[in-house]
Amino acid sequence: MAAKVIAVANQKGGVGKTTVSMQLAGTLVRRGYRVLVVDADPQGTALRWAASAQDERPFPATVVGLAAAGNKLHREVVKLAEDYDYVIVDCPPAVESINSRSALLIADLALVPVIPSPPDLWASAGIARLIEEASTVNSDLRSLLVLNLCQVNRILLKDTLHVLQDFPLPLAKSQLGLREVYRQSSVYGVTVHEMGARAETAVREVNSLTDEILAILHPESSQADSVSDGGVNDAEAHD
Repeated sequence: MAAKVIAVANQKGGVGKTTVSMQLAGTLVRRGYRVLVVDADPQGTALRWAASAQDERPFPATVVGLAAAGNKLHREVVKLAEDYDYVIVDCPPAVESINSRSALLIADLALVPVIPSPPDLWASAGIARLIEEASTVNSDLRSLLVLNLCQVNRILLKDTLHVLQDFPLPLAKSQLGLREVYRQSSVYGVTVHEMGARAETAVREVNSLTDEILAILHPESSQADSVSDGGVNDAEAHD
């Protein structure tokens, strides 16, 4: 299987799995990679995101729905992966989901979005156990926590960072802020890269996270892969 597989997973809903999946996918396409997003969530949020794009400007990555594949999801992903450089699996919000378990069997990286709240982080402990279980079969599986919906200098964020010191998964240096433009981009079926000057900070955040993920997946060439596409076209702004 040629592609690198990234499973975006958490047992908690509302942590931004689809946001992370779609923003990462669009950013990788902007860098010249062939990217497939697999919507493994029965809610089909990634599919609806892509369907919201204008006909003349489709979502940059290919998006397919495989929620019905269940415990055969990994087999179906392998069939498709040879045509892509990266496959991003948007997993459902349930730690007992057979889709999530199946995706982790072939994933190179488990990306776990969490929101800066200690109770929510404690509730996410199940995904850490699931990743540990999958690692006994998939020895190449790596993991990364990503703080999403962050508000800088808030006490809650500081409390979360304290709790994370004892969490069994490594924490990404990059964080995604609590920004309206992330939600707005889903309405238009695009990424923040197409949302104009008001998205400049969000673009930097997404680029930074993408750099970090590429460095994990390709440590031997992280220098070459870390050129951020930070430009924003004002003419493409949606006001």
